[in-house]
Amino acid sequence: MSSTANVFVVSPDTRSERRFDLHLTVQQLKNKLELITGVPVQNQAISVFNTEGDTAPAAVLNDDSKPLGFYGVKDLQIFQVSDLNPSTSFTGQLSDVSQVEKFELSEGEYAQRQDTVLAYKQQHKIGRFAEKKDEEEEEGAIPADVKVGARCEVETHVDGLHKRGTVRFVGPTKFAKGAWVGIEYDEPMGKNDGSVKGEQYFQCKPNYGVFVKSERVKIGDFPVEEINFDDEEM
Repeated sequence: MSSTANVFVVSPDTRSERRFDLHLTVQQLKNKLELITGVPVQNQAISVFNTEGDTAPAAVLNDDSKPLGFYGVKDLQIFQVSDLNPSTSFTGQLSDVSQVEKFELSEGEYAQRQDTVLAYKQQHKIGRFAEKKDEEEEEGAIPADVKVGARCEVETHVDGLHKRGTVRFVGPTKFAKGAWVGIEYDEPMGKNDGSVKGEQYFQCKPNYGVFVKSERVKIGDFPVEEINFDDEEM
């Protein structure tokens, strides 16, 4: 019998797949989950579900001294980490926008910058800046380098924010006129799971998918930017 289990960890702001030793106590697990979810140890309430559709948990990890094996934890179960006091936690601070100074950049200021996706499009005459023969061509044309599987970065007005991902769909859609580019982001900064209004155009996890016009897409060898919380002890 395996002494480890691969589970999904879900919290108010995160979702990831992790492997844990079944000999870990609940207290040791909470220490690890604080790094993964941002929820302080003292604020964590952990429920175990067999599937995402379950309404009642299979177990509640409420004894810090017990090992995970005591609760019968097994592969592919879901650890739902609830935040009992979000106002004092890192995740709560992220969710409370009143505590964050809003960064604003006018369209005019953004247009004058030379280090943006917009400037790149203008210089290389890509997207809406490309010379078009007629209105119909402008509506449906996609640059040759925007193709499924290509790494990309999506234009954003927020300084220092890199919304990177992989092109998963290129072409016309049922939700709007013209051609669209479907992207799977590296991080959950999207709006869907690759589907819009019941139509599935590509597959990805919820909030990782987005559809944009090609003029907002810059193709290149963009590395994945992420925080790695993997524990060498696991």
